[in-house]
Amino acid sequence: MMTKQLFPLALGGLGIGTTEFIIMGLLPDISSSLNVSIPVGGHLISAYALGVVVGAPILVALSAKFPPKYILISLMILFTIFNAFSIIAPDYNTLLISRFFAGLPHGAFFGVGTVVATKLAKEGKSAQAIASMFTGLTLANLIMVPLVTYLGHNFHWRYAFGVVSLLGLITILFLYLWLPHLKSLKTITFKEELEFFRTIKSWHILTIVSIGFGGLFAWFSYIAPLLINVSGFDISTVSYMMIIAGAGMVVGNILGGYLADKIDPIKASIILLLLMVIALILVFLFSENKIVSIILTFICGALAMSISSPINMIMIKSAKKSEMLGAAFIQAAFNVANSLGAFFGGIPLLFGLTFNYPSLMGAAMAFFGMILCLTFYKKYKTVI
Repeated sequence: MMTKQLFPLALGGLGIGTTEFIIMGLLPDISSSLNVSIPVGGHLISAYALGVVVGAPILVALSAKFPPKYILISLMILFTIFNAFSIIAPDYNTLLISRFFAGLPHGAFFGVGTVVATKLAKEGKSAQAIASMFTGLTLANLIMVPLVTYLGHNFHWRYAFGVVSLLGLITILFLYLWLPHLKSLKTITFKEELEFFRTIKSWHILTIVSIGFGGLFAWFSYIAPLLINVSGFDISTVSYMMIIAGAGMVVGNILGGYLADKIDPIKASIILLLLMVIALILVFLFSENKIVSIILTFICGALAMSISSPINMIMIKSAKKSEMLGAAFIQAAFNVANSLGAFFGGIPLLFGLTFNYPSLMGAAMAFFGMILCLTFYKKYKTVI
């Protein structure tokens, strides 16, 4: 259940989710405006993801000794400034660089926020508290991404980044007003924190996210051209389809948080990745049918967010005393997944195949992620 204390974290998730997924819905518009192909325009997705990967561990390491409230406010200031650069980017290369820098605070914000959420949670509700923070991310896809997609398509895509910058400013205000003052979450040195990341277990978790979750991004990165060119929807309806995907993400976020508190989160992850494989194969086979395409858009949206809370709980329970860095690395891994999904999903397009083929690549990635989950469970049995 959302509380006043968790609301600023959710609001930050709203801004971050909007800027992360903003390119997907506006990819045809931005590519056309900057005179690049859709596969090349897809590199804007990868640039943001790379920024998350680079920024997450570095910014957490630099700020960990400070109280989390001021860390989060500082990260949101960086987020707002870097997104504002995208408003005035004169060409593709400048926008590419702007997207990289906009991604830098993303992982650190969610990394710190995840641990703060667990500290503020009631007993036995940690995963649901994390899910509350990620509510902002799901609402971004339900409300903000469709809104800015409509705004960007009917007026100009630069207005979308103006909305994101405004969200950043509002988040800064509510972080200052409502987030409780907590002591520094850092209890060991950075060198000691890194000890966990010298273990196979840590990289096993991160690889599950990077490969398995990448399957969804192979689909979502090219959702606009899929709906237009394969399903036959008019470009003006893409924003409404994004609402359907966003509604699925809201449901999936709640489901994932509930499952991770009720059963072993690694078991929940195995189940959800299996469902992901099935759903992406169905997207490949049946996207030409508009009704089926709508249903699958909702289902894939739900699966896109359902795994977030379970995998965060796996990391937090595994990375004792280095939870904040672990949660930040999870966000980096999610965005490696973003980058890999966009990259591998784009490969069939380079060979002239249709826009339903990225989902087939995604199914293969999700299947490999499920196999990694099974081997993790076989080796460690439980993370509780």
